[in-house]
Amino acid sequence: MMESEGLTEEQKQVKRSQHALKESEFLRLKRARLTVEDFIPLKIIGKGAFGEVRLVQKQDNGYIYAMKILHKADMLQKDQVAHVRAERDILVKADNPWVVKMFYSFQDSVNLYLVMEFLPGGDVMTLLMKRDTLTEPQTQFYIAEAALAIDSIHRMGFIHRDIKPDNLLLDAKGHIKLSDFGLCTGLKKAHRTDFYKDLSQAKASDFCELVFDFCSHLTSFRILIPICLSVLLGG
Repeated sequence: MMESEGLTEEQKQVKRSQHALKESEFLRLKRARLTVEDFIPLKIIGKGAFGEVRLVQKQDNGYIYAMKILHKADMLQKDQVAHVRAERDILVKADNPWVVKMFYSFQDSVNLYLVMEFLPGGDVMTLLMKRDTLTEPQTQFYIAEAALAIDSIHRMGFIHRDIKPDNLLLDAKGHIKLSDFGLCTGLKKAHRTDFYKDLSQAKASDFCELVFDFCSHLTSFRILIPICLSVLLGG
């Protein structure tokens, strides 16, 4: 596969190392062998298309987490397994300040459980509902952080596709972290430099894929415009 991508030997080695690190981290999370009984449910803090998010406390250490519970049957019925897998891959792969950190992942016969850090700052939507509007410096701060967060996802090879105030969470210090990657998609040929070497040999489907991913990039950042206006003007 790497030969078909036209990678140098050094690039192949880097890619192998990144893959090994990602798999090692995923296996570490998988080895935890936890069940839902290892957590004390405190309250429901969110609901989505495939389940809910609960505030939970781990039995053995007392730590507080946000547990995302996804119903397998709903995911299969709505053909969303690939998106959920991409979300898990992002949370496992991500090690930057812009993405919510995942600590554990496990499943039972009914649900898939993603145990993530709990961000006490709420989200930008709740912030807007409380304050109605923000000052210009505050708006610049949040929009700049949102742009950096989106860029970090693109650099990881994914497109979020659901950027909105509800999915911009705030940590204890007020910094933004992206959440809810349920609609995200992975980038394919459009983010590889070798894709542009000989466009004359590209298929029509390749061009369609390139245009789609390019537009997805633009849309991710363009969505910040109405968010910016809403933050400044209210409503």
